[in-house]
Amino acid sequence: MQKKKSNSSILNITKIKPYIKKKKEKYMNHLQINHFKNILTVLYKKLTSTKKNYIKKNKENINFADPIDRIVQEEEFTFSLINKNREIKLLNNIKKTIKKIEENNFGYCKSCGIEIGIKRLEAQPTTELCIDCKILSEIKNNVS
Repeated sequence: MQKKKSNSSILNITKIKPYIKKKKEKYMNHLQINHFKNILTVLYKKLTSTKKNYIKKNKENINFADPIDRIVQEEEFTFSLINKNREIKLLNNIKKTIKKIEENNFGYCKSCGIEIGIKRLEAQPTTELCIDCKILSEIKNNVS
């Protein structure tokens, strides 16, 4: 049985194929760096283009006479703002990550310093923690 891929993965959104690592290839070589720079650039462009459409769409604010319709409109607007806030945070994280790439400081865990890994970075290119440090961080946050 074949696994079904998620439509919302970063690679599907950017339409970029997964990186295929060659044997004895050095981690975060120029090919890998270019791969992630490309992912981040395409993702950034897609998010900024949807941001422009969002602004244009929300200028057309219609006030409905029916209270139920107004409530639905306000709920949709609230969800829309929440999503836009997430996108703005992601845009800022993408900028920070591109800066890390330019400073040759990308692909390594900021906590322990080990390689984060190609697959994890493809799933979440703005991550700063390896999977082990991320799990520990979440455990610490849930205990507090």
